[in-house]
Amino acid sequence: MSNKTMKATFNLHPDILAELDKAMSEGAAPSKNALVERALVKELKELRRRARQALWEEGARDPALLKDISQVEIAFQSADAETAGRID
Repeated sequence: MSNKTMKATFNLHPDILAELDKAMSEGAAPSKNALVERALVKELKELRRRARQALWEEGARDPALLKDISQVEIAFQSADAETAGRID
């Protein structure tokens, strides 16, 4: 991520702002901006994880994908067996 930042303005509930102030007074981050950015990065990462999970779940119900996976597994069975025999 670049060190360059852009100004953004948000309205937050007063209770959240109070908690932010408390966290800052306890040394949670070098600045409010840093703490808010860290929280957003964490939340956005979780949103991406959930989106990937939904795609995996959708794929698990897709007969064409399941057939493709089965065909690949069958195609590699002999190679897998050969390699497994070499592992000590």
